[in-house]
Amino acid sequence: MREAVRYEDRIPFLTAGEKHHDLALEEVGAEAPGLAPNSVGLVHLAFKAGDSLKELRGARDRLRAAGYAVTKAKDHAVSQSVYLDDPDGIAIELYVDADPRVWRDNPAAVATGTPLAL
Repeated sequence: MREAVRYEDRIPFLTAGEKHHDLALEEVGAEAPGLAPNSVGLVHLAFKAGDSLKELRGARDRLRAAGYAVTKAKDHAVSQSVYLDDPDGIAIELYVDADPRVWRDNPAAVATGTPLAL
């Protein structure tokens, strides 16, 4: 994997070459508390929800119908996403990819995020 872009000098976005990123790592800093025994260490998971905004809307609507609160929707330029928290507080992201040329032409686009109206 290679680093596609780094956000705020603390979050490298790594790619295997076919996607804008396959893995993002976030540095929490020296002041962050250590993990307590038996605590959850995972903070974010992302799952592809389809190939279109229509499919992302459908996933959002199914989550709401099942009683899950969608906490935000974001346009990341390279993808569009909806977020919710699981019972342990882990951020769950459902996304659809944008045109791959967005990140190929501008790798820094990976580290963007504006509100998304669905």
